[in-house]
Amino acid sequence: MGLVRLLIFGGIGLTILYFLISIYSKSVRRERLENQWAEDHPEGGDETAREAFVERGMADYESSFRPKLILLVYVIPAIFVVVIHFVTTYT
Repeated sequence: MGLVRLLIFGGIGLTILYFLISIYSKSVRRERLENQWAEDHPEGGDETAREAFVERGMADYESSFRPKLILLVYVIPAIFVVVIHFVTTYT
């Protein structure tokens, strides 16, 4: 019963952590794209072109490998819990 409770509350905690890391990673990427635009266009440039540049960069980010790496937030703790459970149960 303790393992089930750990899995439920751990899953909730890891989901919250996943969303926080995902939001942070997206905001860092957006900030980097905005800074890159500012460096390339010191006079400011066209606002609609800037938004298109940032949105295109964010779409590229979403299809990249990096957001998928954030899923390791679920995988790594799950592996540790399973290993610890088997070690303590069967040794």
